[in-house]
Amino acid sequence: MKKRSKRFEELKKLSTKEKKLELKEIFDLVKKTSTAKFDESIDLSLRINLKQSKGGDFNLRTVIKLPNGSGKKTKVAVLCETDKLSEAKKSGADIVGSDDLLEKIASGKFGFDKLICTPGMMSKIGKHGKVLGPKGLMPNPKLGTVSNDIKKAVEDIKTGLVEVKNDKDGNLASTIGRKSFSNEKLLNNYNHFIDSVKKEKPSTIKGELIKNIFITSTMGISYKVGKRS
Repeated sequence: MKKRSKRFEELKKLSTKEKKLELKEIFDLVKKTSTAKFDESIDLSLRINLKQSKGGDFNLRTVIKLPNGSGKKTKVAVLCETDKLSEAKKSGADIVGSDDLLEKIASGKFGFDKLICTPGMMSKIGKHGKVLGPKGLMPNPKLGTVSNDIKKAVEDIKTGLVEVKNDKDGNLASTIGRKSFSNEKLLNNYNHFIDSVKKEKPSTIKGELIKNIFITSTMGISYKVGKRS
């Protein structure tokens, strides 16, 4: 029989076995079980209703800007025309380039977490979609990564713009902050995130869009959120 670590056994004592809890209690427990030596992320896991009364299953894909940021450090690259390189360098982007950046992408050298592209360069980046797409790096106007306003696009991503996308089973996950965040900031981010997801509900779905909500940390225990939270 596999021996469990001392940390695992201690965390197990704080498990609530699917019992629904109030948010304040959850944040306290999540932080208490965040015993790793790094600043663990506080994450949401949602189960949403995909069944529409007419047509195929609903798919949700959008971006949400957390009011207090995500606490995640994101390495941003900007692909733009040569006459916009100076503007891009001043935007706070980590990597800036034009045709030279395209060559690096073509060779499989990424080194960034998000790629912002100006509309004028989309025709050139298109042929790399098969490489960038599976990695979630293909620029998309709906996700704020195709824009002529380079400074705003970079700032949005750097300050807490998170991408939201469900899988085929209706599961959706995102971070809402870090263990070091105050409960007030986490609650503010949580409420904004949930309200934003609810606004995406199409009229063709009957009943509630969100079925279940769980909160956890990177290395901690998952807790189910009660309806009154």
